[in-house]
Amino acid sequence: MTAAPALPRSASRSVIAGSARLVLLLCTPALLAAQGRKTTKEIGRTSIGTPTAVLVEPGTVSRAGTVVTAAVRVALVPPLKHPKGELKSSRTIGMYDCAKRVVATKESWYYLDEAGTKEGMHRQVKIPGFGPVSKGSVADVALTWLCAAKP
Repeated sequence: MTAAPALPRSASRSVIAGSARLVLLLCTPALLAAQGRKTTKEIGRTSIGTPTAVLVEPGTVSRAGTVVTAAVRVALVPPLKHPKGELKSSRTIGMYDCAKRVVATKESWYYLDEAGTKEGMHRQVKIPGFGPVSKGSVADVALTWLCAAKP
């Protein structure tokens, strides 16, 4: 048996680079789809207005002293009227101060669908300010759960 002829060094680099590009092209759609799907965990229900499930994205939870930062999602029942259409769900990144029992919003998105894929409005707070929470609100449910959770 004879061995396959060796490729010149430049040709082998070209084959490796082409293979790497092919792998990247095949894997990119799956990676993007996985990034788009955020896992959530139901942490309670509001008791103000229509009881609504409050969800947290566990991968977003971080702690710095007594302040917990996390992304919280909720369906808006009834939907909010907006020029782009009805806003049906929201995602908010908030800071929850467990020692003082106050909350600050850093950024929020409002979506035209319950799945949270069609953005209707986005707000980013330049200087977040902490304030009190109303009993039974989304912020109250999140604050209670996040501050009771073990790091």
